[in-house]
Amino acid sequence: MDTRIGFGWDSHEFKPGIPLRIGGMTLDHPEGLAGHSDGDVLLHAITDALLGAIAAGDIGSFFPPGDARWKDADSAIFLNLALAELESAGFRIVNIDTTLVLTAPKIAPIAGEMRGRLADLLNIDIDQISVKAKTPEGMNLDHVAQAHAVALVQRTPESEELKSMSAVIESQRQLEDVVEDLLSSVHGVPKKRLTSPVYDTEDIT
Repeated sequence: MDTRIGFGWDSHEFKPGIPLRIGGMTLDHPEGLAGHSDGDVLLHAITDALLGAIAAGDIGSFFPPGDARWKDADSAIFLNLALAELESAGFRIVNIDTTLVLTAPKIAPIAGEMRGRLADLLNIDIDQISVKAKTPEGMNLDHVAQAHAVALVQRTPESEELKSMSAVIESQRQLEDVVEDLLSSVHGVPKKRLTSPVYDTEDIT
């Protein structure tokens, strides 16, 4: 499958006395988001969306909340892991759409700056990332911040080329096996497998 979609969601409760981190930025607000790491709901949601798109699990699979190593950790670490997994699977980001749900602070005035920050972290163009914000509309959720993220990813041309080259090599090996079997059965020629590959695999990068 050349195109995949991943969805991520996260939620953290506001707590006084800690910095507020959202979208890789520190925002001016009297309360921050409580979490084992820095509580960045937006980076967490995006991370899960990317991992989900390639069926690689979620943040908890790689960074268990009970692991002291990730206490107060910068959530950009989690995002970098997701990007590495995405690249390893042979995919790249097409675009990411996100929605924050919180009462305060207001995101609209800084949405452009936040998109720029996320684009830098994700190594994509700013027009590939969207940041929207909604209020909980009287749902008694003023004490929490939530984030939703949808990621569209696409297989990279390079991975397709390598896959095709591997298929050619395997087909050639299968053909050699058939020829050897025929020679052996018809002419009594003993089988002799090639000790070197058809192509120099050292050149495949």
